[in-house]
Amino acid sequence: MRGSGRSRRGAWVGALALAWMLFSVPSTFAAGPVFERAPWFEAFKARADDVALYRFLYAMPKGGDLHHHLSGGAFPEWYWDLALAGEGQGYRYLTKVRINDCGYGTDEFSGQPYLLYFHTISEHRWKGLDSCRQGEYEPLEALTPAQKQAWHDALVLDQPHEGRGEFFEAHWARMDDLLANPALVAELVALNLKHFAAEGVRYLEAQVPLFSLATPEGKPLPPEAGLAAIRTRLRQPDLATLPITFRMQLSVLRFLPNAENALARAYALAAREPDIVAVNFVGREDNDKGYPLRFLAPLRALRREHGALPLSIHAGEVDEPNRHVRDTLLLGAQRIGHGVNLIHDPDTLLALRGGDTLVEINLISNLLLNYVDRYEDHPFPEYLRFGIPVALSTDDRGMWDSTMTDEFFVAVKHFDLSFEEVVALSRASLSHSFLPEAEKARLLADYDDALASFVARFQSGGLGAAAPDAHPPYRGFICRRYGLCPPESAP
Repeated sequence: MRGSGRSRRGAWVGALALAWMLFSVPSTFAAGPVFERAPWFEAFKARADDVALYRFLYAMPKGGDLHHHLSGGAFPEWYWDLALAGEGQGYRYLTKVRINDCGYGTDEFSGQPYLLYFHTISEHRWKGLDSCRQGEYEPLEALTPAQKQAWHDALVLDQPHEGRGEFFEAHWARMDDLLANPALVAELVALNLKHFAAEGVRYLEAQVPLFSLATPEGKPLPPEAGLAAIRTRLRQPDLATLPITFRMQLSVLRFLPNAENALARAYALAAREPDIVAVNFVGREDNDKGYPLRFLAPLRALRREHGALPLSIHAGEVDEPNRHVRDTLLLGAQRIGHGVNLIHDPDTLLALRGGDTLVEINLISNLLLNYVDRYEDHPFPEYLRFGIPVALSTDDRGMWDSTMTDEFFVAVKHFDLSFEEVVALSRASLSHSFLPEAEKARLLADYDDALASFVARFQSGGLGAAAPDAHPPYRGFICRRYGLCPPESAP
């Protein structure tokens, strides 16, 4: 797998063409950005229906996805197919399809509640259960069509009553042993890269689960086993020529009792592996055991031992106003994940204006997890137009059943973005990646060239010329919310 090939026209040709077609996209936010509005795009938005706008945004070249959980970013059908294929590597899975009331006093508030349908475990683990509990599970391959559909649905927030509780307390518990197989994890990387490349995304920085790997017999595997599987998969021909660049992050679940030990392990691994570019903290911020300053002393010690590493940390993904974003910056974070409640911290808001710290915006995630009640309440457009660097990202898009195009569609439709603002979002995602500067420059030049060509085709021949082969794979979120559905499932 490689970055997209550099156009032989040279960077200056793309830059001149882009400058000619767009007005001025601000190169700095220091004084607050003033985004011009390209008349051709405003005219297109005025006459386009949702289908045309979505098709345009799908075909449009995009920057990167900087906030992507590999385990939550995979669609259920991917998990299903890979789980069944895992039998070839010795991994066989069973899932809970009934509850036999095998005991009382179970801990329903743990990470593995008993009263949970479609909890998926390995055959080795199933064999260790008593006969009553064994009877609650069926092999994946033995599920009825209705059970299979329910298994898929159980990994997506697709019902009005589902939200934050379902996501945090049920989705991750259901997946359980699925992520033990290094080959499955490597194939999730491959499927994501193909899917993003088809949307015109040029860079993916994914949080990859490397510390939950195990053999089919349940023996823990070192994270290097996952790295080896991923690197081997990336060298295969179907990925090696994709026009998308890939790097990894490691995540630490912030509120666990042993989080400091997990941080030390992740930091040391990232420090010695060049394709792991950052460490991240994840987990519910309303669990105060994971408060940011808990990790101030440990991170300072790790920097003394290993040197500085990039940090992209979840912060401000919480209802209440607090200083989590400010405290996370004190940890050394160069990027902030979500930052929804930053709007209530005026001192930190001012400090970030015109600076180098980017906020990773996850519009669909924040709506479905009820951090905003409607898009019009989201602070994203204020951050963008106030001068805080921002980029759109997909978070756990497999659990939303959404795409990067969906994020851009929501942003343009609900916040009336100009084309210059759309471009600024993509360029910010590349310039704030954790790649070496030379590689950033190459990706930015490639993006500018591709965008200039796309705009030129659109201006000369309309959507048919700009995107003659664009056939967006409408998924569940965009179908349920906006009626943009595959023909066979249109409401």
